[in-house]
Amino acid sequence: MKLRQKVILLAVTPLILALCVIALFVRHQAITLAEQQRETIQQAYLASKEIELKHYVAIAAQSIAHLTGSGRTDAATMDEAKRILSSLSFGNDGYFFVYDYQGNNLMHPRQPELVGRNLWELRDASGEPTIQRLVARAKAGGGLQRYMWAKPSSSKTAPKLGYVVPVANWGWMMGTGIYLDDVDAALAKIDAQQSRNIRGTMLWIAAMAIVSALVVAGSGYALNVSELRVADAKLKVLAQRVVESQEEERARLSRDLHDGISQWLVSIKLQIEAGVIRLGGSAEQQQAARASFEHTAHQLNDVLGEVRRISHNLRPALLDDLGLAAALDHLAQECTHNAAVPVRFRAEGSTEALPHVVNTVLFRIAQEALTNIERHAQASCVDITLIRDGRKVILRIADNGSGFDPAMVASHPKRGIGLRNMMERMEAIGGELQIDSMPDGTIVQASVEAGA
Repeated sequence: MKLRQKVILLAVTPLILALCVIALFVRHQAITLAEQQRETIQQAYLASKEIELKHYVAIAAQSIAHLTGSGRTDAATMDEAKRILSSLSFGNDGYFFVYDYQGNNLMHPRQPELVGRNLWELRDASGEPTIQRLVARAKAGGGLQRYMWAKPSSSKTAPKLGYVVPVANWGWMMGTGIYLDDVDAALAKIDAQQSRNIRGTMLWIAAMAIVSALVVAGSGYALNVSELRVADAKLKVLAQRVVESQEEERARLSRDLHDGISQWLVSIKLQIEAGVIRLGGSAEQQQAARASFEHTAHQLNDVLGEVRRISHNLRPALLDDLGLAAALDHLAQECTHNAAVPVRFRAEGSTEALPHVVNTVLFRIAQEALTNIERHAQASCVDITLIRDGRKVILRIADNGSGFDPAMVASHPKRGIGLRNMMERMEAIGGELQIDSMPDGTIVQASVEAGA
């Protein structure tokens, strides 16, 4: 996997995880809220049904109150009460029923086949004794009782909420009830609606997650493309600078060879040829030939010195043989001798075991800094300090010259190449270059971590 793909993945993954956590939290909260809402609706609905049942039973009791309160217990009076109760109804499945305390059905307008039967042992599907519980509730003074009973309109067993009261002087249990299957149906609709709402919310969150991931991935891709273009542009500029630096170095080397060594070699060649001719002449000519050869020998020494100087500028042998401190000390001595500007060198700490790349970069920075001082600073004194402090190596070049504006020079299209080269060299090894320049001098400081 490419680096930019890894970056996009690292950006998208936390977003997806966060949205998943939010989705789970929202789903949990939605389910909890739905359960609370369902319970609230159920309680409110059942409370209204309970009030309704009490009201119906109160009306039924009031309709036969003149009979139950007459003190008569004859069959005709009781039959009249049954007739009145059987004529009362509400809704499709709302009716009144009457049982005695022994479980005998005395009146049932919707299921007349039950009249006269003893249902004391009647039990529902779960084994609960239906009539026994209703009679017990009536004997306790009356109240609400849930049970299962066949619904007349559908002939199917359904949950029912009953309300019974005692007719104590006749030994009756009178009551009515409301089937709760419509309540369950209403609650099922509510559950279905809430489930749809939760699914819709989850789909919205999923859509948001997908869109967000696509936006992040697209933005990351666009940023990568943009950064890649910038990096390519910088790479092209850097490559151009490398080529320019190579060409400058080749031009300088060509000038050194042509203007120095080449001229000397031509002069030496001519002197040797003239000397050879003089050797075949008189004693005076032979003596002149000997003097010419001695002068040629001195010139050859100068040529060898020039070759050593050029070689040292390309890659000082001291840097590889004795280390950075020795190479910088030699560089300071050369600058003092050639430029007539005293350059002092001082080293603190052990710098022998530095990596080769660190040695090379710091040496080139010192070379570049001294070249700039010689050309532009008009300084009368230069101090080079190499410090090893634990893992850090610090190279400081300070002069008392006229100073300059580093920002203006670095941004100039035809100037500041040396400064840019110094900065790029330090960036390549993870170091830092700091330039502080004032009218009374400049300090160039390069610092880098160089291991233990």
